[in-house]
Amino acid sequence: MVRFARLLLVMALALTGGTVAARAADPVAVAIDTPGICGNQAVLNRITSRFRHQVHHVPNLPNVAIADFHRIRESLHQPKIAGERPIDRRYCHAKADMTDGRSRDVWYVIERPMGFAGLGSNVEFCVSGFDRWNVYDGRCRVLRPALW
Repeated sequence: MVRFARLLLVMALALTGGTVAARAADPVAVAIDTPGICGNQAVLNRITSRFRHQVHHVPNLPNVAIADFHRIRESLHQPKIAGERPIDRRYCHAKADMTDGRSRDVWYVIERPMGFAGLGSNVEFCVSGFDRWNVYDGRCRVLRPALW
């Protein structure tokens, strides 16, 4: 049945020249895999710097650094709602290329306004395999939205 529906869709696209007009009730796909604020260079630099500090000050962690980020995307946005939720949170996920040649998952949340004295933003992050003291629970669970 699914094959038949796909065949009908392909035929409809071929007959209309590849375009089909959307109606109000038709679902519209929205790409959430664009990096947006999650790919902001200041945010990524803060993660890289704080990770470097963590590796040097937490015992028994391998001496590696983050070389580059890729596959950056926002996985959940919890907007600020007056009276209910005073903090805007964006949950992000990326792959980090490490200096040892491995690629690791990085989970992070950008919170606003959570900077010094309530000004600016705060970034909390967890690199998979580097949460030695389980600050973010097993496998960075605390920074992963419920849909993961």
